[in-house]
Amino acid sequence: MTTTGRVARIWVYPVKSLGGTARERVHLHAHGPEGDRAWTVVDAGSGEVVRGKHAPGLAALAPTGDPGADAGAVADVLGRPVRIEPAPGGSAADAAPVHLVSRQAIDRAEAGDVPEGCSAEDPRANVLLDLPDDDERTWVGRELRIGTARLVVVRRPKHCLGVYAEVRQPGEITVGDPVLL
Repeated sequence: MTTTGRVARIWVYPVKSLGGTARERVHLHAHGPEGDRAWTVVDAGSGEVVRGKHAPGLAALAPTGDPGADAGAVADVLGRPVRIEPAPGGSAADAAPVHLVSRQAIDRAEAGDVPEGCSAEDPRANVLLDLPDDDERTWVGRELRIGTARLVVVRRPKHCLGVYAEVRQPGEITVGDPVLL
């Protein structure tokens, strides 16, 4: 394995569809970063999960860690009562446990190289990478190591930047860790 880049930032999204929280380090479990998308917003009337794509204002809300306070803030934005509930199975991640994106992908998007239907403004990735001489889009099917964790890149997202990965070996990752491929 050779070093292809470094971890520039780590983000965890405690409540699915709400804003993220920057971390200096995080433990990756089989279901993703510890605490990531561990809670969901549920409509109090219908019991259905409220998704960010139907309520884009939610991404601007920073979770407090208090489900009652977070539910109140979300209800104010949506204009209807909601509950914040634990995600079934410990994570409400849709596509894969870990979303990786490079600064270079964001730069390409700002220059107009954006997949159709993609929002380049906020890729909502867990790990922002600095890859001066590489492109994560070429990693599908490959294994990489960050910190003490091993991941396998499973696919490119249809509607956002970067790549999705599954955790092959749980472990801790830290800002500044090399990315080994």
